[in-house]
Amino acid sequence: MKRLTGLNQLLVVASVLVFAGLTHGQIDITKTTRPGEEKPIWVSLTGFSGEAAEVIRFDLYVQGFNFTNAEAAQFLISGSNDGNLTGRVTDRFNNATKLNKSYSGATLRRQAHAFVDDFLQSIERKGIGQTRIAYKVDTGANAEIYVADFDGHSAQAITQDNALVAAPAWVPGRLALYYTSYMRGSPHIYYHDVAARQRRVFADYPGSNISPAVSPDGSRVAMILSKDGATDLYVANSDGTNLRRLTKSREDESSPCWSPDGQWICFAARLEGRRSLFKVPAAGGPMQRINTAGVSSPTEPDWSPDGRWIVFTRQARDFEICVVPAQGGEARILVSGEDPSWAPNSRTVVYARRSGGSRRLSLLDVPTKQYKDVSRISGSSSQPSWAR
Repeated sequence: MKRLTGLNQLLVVASVLVFAGLTHGQIDITKTTRPGEEKPIWVSLTGFSGEAAEVIRFDLYVQGFNFTNAEAAQFLISGSNDGNLTGRVTDRFNNATKLNKSYSGATLRRQAHAFVDDFLQSIERKGIGQTRIAYKVDTGANAEIYVADFDGHSAQAITQDNALVAAPAWVPGRLALYYTSYMRGSPHIYYHDVAARQRRVFADYPGSNISPAVSPDGSRVAMILSKDGATDLYVANSDGTNLRRLTKSREDESSPCWSPDGQWICFAARLEGRRSLFKVPAAGGPMQRINTAGVSSPTEPDWSPDGRWIVFTRQARDFEICVVPAQGGEARILVSGEDPSWAPNSRTVVYARRSGGSRRLSLLDVPTKQYKDVSRISGSSSQPSWAR
């Protein structure tokens, strides 16, 4: 039986249990699911304690699982963490062992992340337990860029600009990023090698230099510049050479992101008074509107790594996270929030959620709409970027 693998499978053949009030048993159903309408996969969790249990529950919940008793679960997850971690997963529907493994040589937290990733791989999903995020933390009138594990653990400031900073963007496959800083007065784009603790100016043209976005192969950077009088979309090589202007309008372009094949750049712009999403060939060409039927005022787009979806912010009185097919079509409102960024698994999104005058990061499983705050991160945090 083919397992649910994420957003990219809309036609799903699933095995489910009938819960309270109905006869327990396995039935087959065929249905079409849309973002936000997929049911979670039920699991039971026994034997783990303390930090290991906390990590496993968090990782599973933000990737589309939920918890019940052994009689109602599809997957029975059991193990122990006395010293090292040992875990076992059984598919109760098929009476099959999916995973039986012991872990050592790392912290208990890392072992728990690895166990969940191995379980997901056994059902043909991609785990996120070893991934990292970058984000902005407000420090009074200023802000700094922080980097942390995806669940907020091991957070550390990587800038000390004592100025406004914004929009960190990871270089794919490297511990390095681009970001915008006002440390020299006007906004300039910097390249920051986190591993080497080295930084250099990438774009310091007259006017604004903002919103860097790195191509999937790391060789090019899209950005918004006002050097020629309007805030237009530009692209350059990763060393700053071969700068090219891709849009020539006065339509307030913002928030570029790349298609996973590196052929297109999506961005937000206001055309004839109406804010919309557009895409343009990375090599140059005409702008094309991306329809977001049912949702107005889209901004802050991010293209999923599997190429199928664009998540974005609906900029209204209350900001909302939405998703639309990459080719355009019906858009779906998922949850209140802003600044979305896809995980490498193309189903989990990190975003900022407003809470009592500040913002905090949260993780959203797009198919089920399950979300959970990243509670270990302190301070008002926003503009997250998920490393891929």
